[in-house]
Amino acid sequence: MKSEGVIFIFSKEKSIVKQEEDIKRAIECMRRGGVILYPTDTVWGIGCDATNAEAVDRIYKIKRRDDSKALICLVDSDARLQRYVRNVPSVAWDLIDSVTKPTTIILDNAVNLAPNLIADDGSIGIRITNEEFSHELCFRFQKAIVSTSANISGHPAAQNYCDIDPLILDAVDYVCESRRNEKKPHKPSSIIKLKADGEVSVIRK
Repeated sequence: MKSEGVIFIFSKEKSIVKQEEDIKRAIECMRRGGVILYPTDTVWGIGCDATNAEAVDRIYKIKRRDDSKALICLVDSDARLQRYVRNVPSVAWDLIDSVTKPTTIILDNAVNLAPNLIADDGSIGIRITNEEFSHELCFRFQKAIVSTSANISGHPAAQNYCDIDPLILDAVDYVCESRRNEKKPHKPSSIIKLKADGEVSVIRK
């Protein structure tokens, strides 16, 4: 029993080290302007530095998606969100506090982001992630990270690593190791649009 306990502790520590190194490599890649594949609080995502227009443009090309369709991004906290939206409406904070599943909020008056990440009306889709890996990645990167489903536009979202199209895998610069063996159902986030005038629209339940 004692030896089994030692093995268990060692395995757990090894797993933590692996995740730390995985996050470090992903961050180094994004800081160089690279594009990554990573697990999120929903489906697997294609990501990059949300302030780097060239990296964002590469994601549009990888997905074969029209750049008029704005992408969303992830942040780790309320404070980080406020760096990218001028005057967050109070209803947004109420919504963030009350939701029980991953919810992306589209907010007006986006700032400090790559211009090609922002919609024509000046809005941005943004989500605070609480999932362990993506939260730590955002926290350590200290910036918003693009998060768009890892699929060719018009194809099903990759719920797990095993669902990712080889064309996507070949096109990115770094593929995260964490959660690659996971095989369970995931779905994209809910999307709610909040206008500066208080108007609320449910885009995706």
